[in-house]
Amino acid sequence: MTVKDGDYALTVSTSLCQMAVPLFSSETPKLLLFFMQNGEPISKLNELECVGDSIYANVWMTNNILRINKHTGKVTGVIDASGLLTPEERAQTGSDGVLNGIAYDPDRDVFLVTGKLWPKLFEVKFVPKIDN
Repeated sequence: MTVKDGDYALTVSTSLCQMAVPLFSSETPKLLLFFMQNGEPISKLNELECVGDSIYANVWMTNNILRINKHTGKVTGVIDASGLLTPEERAQTGSDGVLNGIAYDPDRDVFLVTGKLWPKLFEVKFVPKIDN
């Protein structure tokens, strides 16, 4: 999977990211990142979106979206999207109805999130969790 971020191209395969400068260059990638969480490589990354110094990616077959530092490859946040669908909507999608879509709208500073067979597209902002 390849996504464009300004003058950079990110090519991702499971837990490895290659960043090449400039885009469409035949040069060797300038940076290789292994996406890591708790010291372990992350697999099954899907649907990447670059925003500022972060890469957002959902983990296939989960309700999690990871925020990853694009310079280090380390996970800096985990977003739990399990509450977006109601239990009834989740039951209607079946086991194939998984989180599978994330896009960023820079004009409105929001993320668009959806999934396979989901009946809705959600417009969300990611905010820090407040511990009580």
